Amino acid sequence: METFQQIINGDKPVLVDFHATWCGPCKAMAPELVHFSRQHSDKLMVIKIDVDKNPQASTTYQVQAVPTLMLFKNGKVVWRQSGAMSAQQLGQFISPLL
Repeated sequence: METFQQIINGDKPVLVDFHATWCGPCKAMAPELVHFSRQHSDKLMVIKIDVDKNPQASTTYQVQAVPTLMLFKNGKVVWRQSGAMSAQQLGQFISPLL
């Protein structure tokens, strides 16, 4: 199994959803993220990181609010946004970066 670092340093851009199981906006955004992921599966990978189960990742990337989305390209954060959004809004932000 690949580690988080191996995944974000891969050839394919990675959209990371830092979320929590108790977070209402995170739950509301989950189906939007699935929809977005299916539309863009050929261009990027989408992974979810539970901030309560992975406090080190949250600290490393200074995640202070959930949901926080980050787009990694070659291991570097190229886009970051906190708060829930629709698949359409996500596409408007992410598509130009792919």
